[in-house]
Amino acid sequence: MQEKLAKAFQFIDSKRDEMVSLWGKLVNMESGTLHREDVDKVAAFLRETAESFGGDARLVEFPQAGNGLVADFGPPTDKPHVCFMGHFDTVFPQGTVSRRPFKIEDGKAYGPGVLDMKAGIVIQLYAIRALREAGYSDRRIRVVLAGDEETGHSKSEMARVFEEQCAGAIAAFNFETGDVSNALVVGRKGTASYDIAVRGISVHAGREPEKGRSAILEMAHKIIAIQALTDYEKGITFNVGTIKGGTVRNAVPDHAEIGVDVRVMEVDQLDYVDRKISEIVARTYVEGTTTTCVRESGIIPMSRTPGNERLFDLVRRVSEELGFETPFPIVSGGGSDSSWSVKMGVPTIDQMGAKGQWNHSDREYAVVDTLFERTKLAVACVFELEKFQGQSEVGL
Repeated sequence: MQEKLAKAFQFIDSKRDEMVSLWGKLVNMESGTLHREDVDKVAAFLRETAESFGGDARLVEFPQAGNGLVADFGPPTDKPHVCFMGHFDTVFPQGTVSRRPFKIEDGKAYGPGVLDMKAGIVIQLYAIRALREAGYSDRRIRVVLAGDEETGHSKSEMARVFEEQCAGAIAAFNFETGDVSNALVVGRKGTASYDIAVRGISVHAGREPEKGRSAILEMAHKIIAIQALTDYEKGITFNVGTIKGGTVRNAVPDHAEIGVDVRVMEVDQLDYVDRKISEIVARTYVEGTTTTCVRESGIIPMSRTPGNERLFDLVRRVSEELGFETPFPIVSGGGSDSSWSVKMGVPTIDQMGAKGQWNHSDREYAVVDTLFERTKLAVACVFELEKFQGQSEVGL
C-alpha cells in the first residue's frame, strides 16, 4: 500500500499547476445559488470534467433550482462505496467575479467561493485521479455535489438525492471549507428559517395617530419574544437577521417584515422551535394587526455519532502519520449536507476542504498549499478505509 500511496502523492505533486488552473476556472464561473443559469453552467462543466477524469457522471435536474451532479468512479465491487460530498453554488451575486476574480497573493487564493467550496471540488476530483493513477480499485467512489446548498435545498429534492446516493456507504467525506485551526467537523447544528410579516393600518402620524395600527410596533414585540427564546445550554439560538417596514417617518407603518434564523442541536428540537414561533405569531400585541409566517426549508442536525468519531480517529491517525498538523473534532454551528449522510447511518467527516477563513465575505481566502495537503489526506484516508468498519459493515 505504501508504494501505491507514494505513486498517488507523486501524481498530486506533478499536477499542482493543473489543480490551481481548475480551481481558478471554477472560481471565475459565477454560481450564485439564486442564478440558476449560472449554476447549471457550472454543473455541466463539472460533468464534463468528471467524465474526462474517467467518471460515469449525470446531472440531477430540478425545475426551480440549480442542477446537482452525481458521478461514480471505478467499477462496482462487493464492498460498500465511499462518498465524496459538497456543493458548487456560492452566496455571491452576479458581477462579483468581474470585481474580484481568482488571484493568488502571498500563498493565499482569493475570489468568490474560493474557499466555500470550490477548492473542495478540486480536492476530491484530484484525489480520485490520484487513486486511479495508483491503481486503487477496492471500492467505487461516488461524488455527490449540490447546486443549491446555500439555500438549504428549499426548492429542490437534493436532500433526498444525498440520502439515496450516500445510503450504504462505508464512509462519507464532505469537502466543505477547512479552517486554519485544523478543526474537523464531527457534528453540526440544524437550521430552520422563518419569514414573518405583519400588516397594520397606516395613517398620518401627526393628524390622527390613534387611528393607526403600527406594524413595526407589533413586530418589535415579536422580535423581543423571539430573541428571548435563545437557550445556549440546549444549543438553540434564534436570530432576527433582517428587518424592513414602513414608508416614511410621518406615517404609522402598515407593514413590517423580518427574517429569522434558528439553529438547533437535535432533530426533535425543530418541533419545539416550530411550536414556539407559532405561539408568537398567533399572539397579538397591537390590536388590529395581523401576522403571517412562512417556514423555509432547513437542514437537520448532523448528529455526532460513534461512527463519526471512529472515522475522525482514522483521519487524525492518518494525518499524523503523514506529518501533517493534528486535527481536532468540533461541532459546528453551521449546517451542511453531511446531515443527510449521517441520517442514513453513514460515518461522516466534514470540513475536509482547503483551509482558510472568512467565507461568505469579500475577505474570503484559502491557503494554497493546503489544497495539495488535503488532497493527499483524502487519498490516504481512502486507502486506510480497508482497516475501518463502517456502520454497514458492523451491522449497527
